[in-house]
Amino acid sequence: MPDHYREATNEWRTATPAAHLPKGAWWEIFGDPELNRLEQQAAAANQSLHAAVARFEQARANADVARSGLFPRIGAGFAATRQRASENRPSNLTGEAVGNSPTYNTFVLPFDLSYELDLWGRVRRQVEAAKASVQADAADLEAVRLAIAAEVAADYFTLRALDAEKAALAASIEAYRRSLELTRNRRAGGLVSDLDVAQAETGLNTAEAQLPALRLARSRFEHALAVLTGQPASLFQLPAAPLGIAPPEIPAELPSALLERRPDVAAAEQRMAAANASIGVAKAAFFPTVRFNGLAGFQSIDAGTLFDWPSRFWAVGPSLTLPLFEGGQRQAKLRATKAAYEETVARYRQTVLTAFAEVEDNLAAQGLLARQYEQELEALAAARRQLEIANNRYRSGLVTYLQVATAQNATLERERVVARLRGQRFAAAVALVKALGGSFTAESSTHIVQQGETP
Repeated sequence: MPDHYREATNEWRTATPAAHLPKGAWWEIFGDPELNRLEQQAAAANQSLHAAVARFEQARANADVARSGLFPRIGAGFAATRQRASENRPSNLTGEAVGNSPTYNTFVLPFDLSYELDLWGRVRRQVEAAKASVQADAADLEAVRLAIAAEVAADYFTLRALDAEKAALAASIEAYRRSLELTRNRRAGGLVSDLDVAQAETGLNTAEAQLPALRLARSRFEHALAVLTGQPASLFQLPAAPLGIAPPEIPAELPSALLERRPDVAAAEQRMAAANASIGVAKAAFFPTVRFNGLAGFQSIDAGTLFDWPSRFWAVGPSLTLPLFEGGQRQAKLRATKAAYEETVARYRQTVLTAFAEVEDNLAAQGLLARQYEQELEALAAARRQLEIANNRYRSGLVTYLQVATAQNATLERERVVARLRGQRFAAAVALVKALGGSFTAESSTHIVQQGETP
């Protein structure tokens, strides 16, 4: 593995697994109360998260089932029967028919005990595999929790970016209306031609035609947030609001910290451990199974004497079983478990490679989007100056409306690009938090800096 991230310089250290630890309310670094409220609702009502919790409880129960094999099995029962013997049953001595048919009752109260001596570790390896599966499902639960929280944050910031884009478009539409009114007044005074009026009308109509697409996109993200927070889309509303905060700068942790905190990496590692334990179970199947069996209780033909001391019976002794020929079944099972283990090893390595790629992607996005955003802010300022100059020159009769329309279109496009980039920066920050495992150390959290910016 690399010594450090290409997009950040830091060194390795010995990893200590920490994927099972709570990630904390990492979304609070964005400082948005509405986002905090949505995250709390998602944590309480998201149905995918509830399903993941149920899967984790199933894994814990299955581990308890496997662990029960370490203890003796004790059972009890009771049977009461009335039966008639055949008159033609053979005599115990002569084999001739007895010639009578007694009818009698039988009462039995047995207690049985069975205990497998785990000489070859079969049961212990089953317990080991079950524990690893529990830890894998616990990591899966954290992965689902992290994915849902990240999706809520990403959808929320995208929705707020659409709000900003819509506000920019609405402001531009108002500017187009004022330009059209000015152009019509100038046409009435004979200062411009019908071409200028048509150009102003085209600009206004084109801008208004873009509103439905923005409303549709916002509705989709609003409905997605409703599902994530466990609410009906028809009853969920999120009023438009400006995104008045700056995206935080997320510091890159040590590469080993990624392996400590990524729940998907931890889950893949534990499944590899469970598959390895299953190999031990398959190997133990080649050795004899030794059990200790016991049976005791009371038996009588009369319920009144069932608990008398002479009615007691018991039997005790070991048993040993060893299949001699199964057509290669056990060898095939061993090969299958080894192949399954190799599959989990490959999946683990692939998960680690994907984790590092995601961190590199989002580290690069964090820096490159910030630079692009600054450049777009400069382009927006220049477009606004161009529009102001074009309007002044048009009012003075020095240029045609075409230059005003060109400047208006350029300004609107830059405003919408700035709004989208602002949302993309927040989404990239969320993606980086998710890629890093969804939590920060106390040391790293002090390095999170929010830089003010004015669009």
